[in-house]
Amino acid sequence: MLAEKEKARQDEKGDDRRLLLDMLWTYNRAISEILEESKSDGQARNELYSYFWLLERSYDLKEDTIHSLEWDLGRECLRVVKNLISRRSQRLTGFNLVGLLRKLAKPRQCNKALKEISPGFLIELERLFAGCRARSGIYYDQQPSYFQEMEGREASEVRSYELDHMAEWMHEGISRYPTGFDASVIKTRQRNKRRILKALGGDENNWNDWHWQLRHVVRDVDDLTRLVGLSHQEVQAVKGAVKNRLPFGITPYYVHLMAPDPGEVSDRAIRYQVIPPMEYVERMSAGKRKQDSSFDFMQERDTSPVDLITRRYPMICILKPYNSCAQICVYCQRNWEIETCLDPNALASNDELEKAIRYIAETQTLKEVLVTGGDPLIMGDKRLKCILDRLAEIPHVELIRIGSRTPVVLPMRITDELADMLASYRKSGRREMCIMTHFEHASEVSPESAEAVERLRMRGMNVYNQVVFTFANSRRFEMSALRRALRMIGVESYYTFTPKGKEETDWYRVPLARLLQERTEEARLTPGTWRTDDTIFNVPRLGKNYLNRRQDHEFISILPDGKRVYEFHPWEKKLALVDSYLHTDMSIHEYLQRIEEIGEDPDKYSTIWYYF
Repeated sequence: MLAEKEKARQDEKGDDRRLLLDMLWTYNRAISEILEESKSDGQARNELYSYFWLLERSYDLKEDTIHSLEWDLGRECLRVVKNLISRRSQRLTGFNLVGLLRKLAKPRQCNKALKEISPGFLIELERLFAGCRARSGIYYDQQPSYFQEMEGREASEVRSYELDHMAEWMHEGISRYPTGFDASVIKTRQRNKRRILKALGGDENNWNDWHWQLRHVVRDVDDLTRLVGLSHQEVQAVKGAVKNRLPFGITPYYVHLMAPDPGEVSDRAIRYQVIPPMEYVERMSAGKRKQDSSFDFMQERDTSPVDLITRRYPMICILKPYNSCAQICVYCQRNWEIETCLDPNALASNDELEKAIRYIAETQTLKEVLVTGGDPLIMGDKRLKCILDRLAEIPHVELIRIGSRTPVVLPMRITDELADMLASYRKSGRREMCIMTHFEHASEVSPESAEAVERLRMRGMNVYNQVVFTFANSRRFEMSALRRALRMIGVESYYTFTPKGKEETDWYRVPLARLLQERTEEARLTPGTWRTDDTIFNVPRLGKNYLNRRQDHEFISILPDGKRVYEFHPWEKKLALVDSYLHTDMSIHEYLQRIEEIGEDPDKYSTIWYYF
C-alpha cells in the first residue's frame, strides 16, 4: 500500500513537471528553438548569449515604454541568466545547465531528462525568463501612486493615506505574534509556572534562584512530559537524542514559555529551539558514529591559533572558557563539540586559559575580545571575574563582549551582583563592556527577560541581539515583531544570521532569497531604530558575508533539484587574494510548500523568486 502511494506521488510530480515544462517552452519559444536546434552545448550557449544580448539591447530601445522598476528587474534577471549559462559557472559547480536544458528541449530526450529534475527547477527558470522579458508579474494591476502627480499639501495628504495603508498591513502582520507582555500570554505562563513548581517541588523563591533552575534542567523525555505536553514526534525525537548522547537540556524557566498543548502554533519557534526534529537526531547520531566525521561547518579548527581562541578578523578574537550552556539550541554552531548540557568538564583548565590569555596579551593588534562558548555566564561570578580581570589588565583590549543567552533562557542569572561586576570593567574612554544575546522570537521577550536587560542597561551596558533566521521564525513579519519587541525593552538588533549550511540542520534552513525578501519588503516598512541589524551569511573558515551587499555574492547556478548555488566572496575582497566559497541553498519551491503546510498563503511570498 505504501509503495502504491509513493508511486502515485511520483506520478503526480511527473505530471507537474510535464505541465511546467510545456508552460516554460510555450512562453519562451525562442529559447526552446535555440536549444532544440543546437548541435552542441557550445553552440547553444553562444546563441543563448546572443539572444539575451539582443533582449538587453531592446531594453535600451524601449526604455520609455517599460516602468523603471520592471526595467531594472529585467536587467537584473538578464545579468543572472548570463551567470547561469556561463562556462565559468559550469566549471565551478560541475553542473552543465545548458546541457540539461538542451535535453529538455529535444523531444526524444525530454522524458528521460524530466526524471532528473524537480518542479522547483522549472519554476525557477520560468520566473527568471519571465523577468528577463519584463513580465515578472510583480506590478500586475498596480497603479502608479497618485501623490506623484500632485504637489504641496494635496500630495502630502494622499501620500499619508498610502503610508497608512502600508502601516496597517505591517501592524496586522506583527499582531500575529504576541510577546511575553501580552496579558493572555502572561496568564498562561503563570499557570505553567505553578504547574512546573508543583512537579519539581519548588516555590517562588526557588524559581527566581538561578542555581535552583540549573539543578532542575530538564535532561530527558520523562522529566519533560511531566512539565509540558509533547507530541508523539517530539517524544521520539527527545528519546533519540538522549539515547544517542546528543546534547539536550532545557531550563524550567524556558519550559514555562511553551504552550501546554503541543498542538499550539504560537510556540513553534520556542519548541524548535530545544526539541530537535527527528531528521536532525538521525543525522547527528549517524555522524557521531563515524570516527572520521566532523560537524565543524565553520572550520574553527582552522582558525584557532591556540586552544580556546577563534580568530577570523584582524582586530577581534573569540575566547571560549566554558564549553556548555544552561540549555542547548538544536542548530548551535558548536553542537559538534558540546558533549552535554552543563557538562561538568566544560570549564577550561587553568593552563588552557593561561595560554589563551597570553596569546591575547601578546597579539597587540587585537582590540576586542568576545567571551563566549558555550555560555560564559553559566560560570560562577568568582570564576568569571578572574577571567575578566585578566582581560582588563591587557592595555590594548578596548572592548569586552559577553556572548550569552541567559537573558532569554535563564534571566534570573542576571543578578544585581553580576550586573555590578560586569559594569565595573567599563572605563569611559578606555574600555567598553557589552552583552551579545540571542532572542529568536517575540514570544521569548518576557517581563523577566526585560528585567534582566534593564539591570544591565541601568549600569551603562548596551545589549545587542543576534537572531538566526530559521524556518520556525520566517513567516511574514515574524522578524519585524521580534525587532519591535526588542526595541521596546532596549535591546538593539545587531545581526540576523542564516542558519549554518549543515546537512543535519536542514529542517531549520530557509532560502537566502526569503531573508533578502524579508529585509526589503518587511523590515523596510519599520522605523530605522528597529532594523539596526545586518543580514549575515557565515562563510566557513573566513567569516561574515553581508547579504545586503550584492557585490559580495553571486547567484551562479540552479541545480536539477531546484536549489540555487551561490558564490560568496570573502570579506577580504579587494584587500587580499582569498578564494571564494560555493554554497548550495535550500529550494524556494520546497520552502513555499512547507509554509503552506503550516497554514501560510504562498502567494503572499510570490516575489521571493526575484531576490538573488
